[in-house]
Amino acid sequence: MADKLRTQQELERLQAKYIGTGHPDTSSWEWRTNIARDTYSSIVGHPPQLAYISLAQGEPSAKVRAQLLRKMVQPCGPPPPREE
Repeated sequence: MADKLRTQQELERLQAKYIGTGHPDTSSWEWRTNIARDTYSSIVGHPPQLAYISLAQGEPSAKVRAQLLRKMVQPCGPPPPREE
């Protein structure tokens, strides 16, 4: 029983520390948005990845970087209407 409690406390600590891990009330839209933003920021933050993607698309790195930054605003479209 103590292991289960310790595991639950560790999960709660990680969820408080890292936003992307979610919590029981996280919707699928919020989770997908966090994952997409993490991916885009990782690509923008690692120049070799950005160069690879820009080469594959045949676009300049600056243009691809700008596109990814724009996508970070709403990567999964507008949020769904809230049910109350």
